Amino acid sequence: MSVSYTSILWNKHKKQYDLAILVSVVLFIGTFTILNTLLHEEVTFETNLIRSFGWVSILLLHVILVIGPLARLNAKFNVVLYNRRHLGVTMFLMGLIHGGFSILQFHSLGNMNAIRSVFLSNLQYDSLTYFPFQTLGFFGLLILAVMAVSSHDFWLKNLGSRTWKALHMMVYIAYGLLIMHVILGGLQNETSPVIFGIVLVGFVLVAGLHIAAGFKEITLDRPIETSAEFIPVCKVDEIQEDRAKIFTVSGERVAIFKYDGKISAINNVCRHQGGPLGEGKIIDGCITCPWHGYQYLPANGQSPPPFTEKVETYRLKLEEDQILIDPTPNEPGTQVDPIQI
Repeated sequence: MSVSYTSILWNKHKKQYDLAILVSVVLFIGTFTILNTLLHEEVTFETNLIRSFGWVSILLLHVILVIGPLARLNAKFNVVLYNRRHLGVTMFLMGLIHGGFSILQFHSLGNMNAIRSVFLSNLQYDSLTYFPFQTLGFFGLLILAVMAVSSHDFWLKNLGSRTWKALHMMVYIAYGLLIMHVILGGLQNETSPVIFGIVLVGFVLVAGLHIAAGFKEITLDRPIETSAEFIPVCKVDEIQEDRAKIFTVSGERVAIFKYDGKISAINNVCRHQGGPLGEGKIIDGCITCPWHGYQYLPANGQSPPPFTEKVETYRLKLEEDQILIDPTPNEPGTQVDPIQI
């Protein structure tokens, strides 16, 4: 929960996460480069190395894009969601090496500046088979660079969660540009349909998981309609201990938690990156976001000092075993005495 541009200590989980990334990337690059050098003797080792960095970056991009919907569909995937930004920065660095080596090998030997050559050496934008696909990769990589540079919580804090999230949603624009970069490049350099099959499978996987997660989210957004001051939502025994159930009231998702013989309700949206607080649990007396571990006190929606994040709280009533909620939220950080069960 950093609010200034300072280095963040790597805990055991982060170190294990990053080690797994490093080992996987090194193994992929080494295996891909060696196999392709042996199988395609006409292709230089340098070109195979460039391709290996390109393929590992595309693979990482697909992994990054499926982690989100997988976590929405099954909470077990939260463990890989937790440090997803590390994957993002790694993916950008692999893409940067691929792009940098490509420019040096294919655009730096002429009289024209290498960067200018990327845009001016081929102007056949009206041709599908000879389209200058390098420009698509360049702009896709540029978007990933902006995202990698702004990934630190310093930028999240200063830009605000909405602006920061909107900025990082540009990953889908980058994904489209890079997929076209691979496909159009394949049209010019590959005769085997394998490359197109791999890209198609990846796209179908990403799109399919996002659609499935979207349908699941729709069920959470069905509002409870009533004109009463307090709305009945569920029975006490429908909520697990130290867990929550999520409901949509007055257009907002609300998480009702049960803990220590009490119930409290807060806004479901974490102030860090919009994580679903209701899918987290109570740890050490605090509601803990399943995405990045941000914490809030259930009775007032405030992060414990010295942190300052706050979410809206809601009044509850208990009639026998039926929980009722006032759909009008309190100001963020407002104390509401928990209901004793």
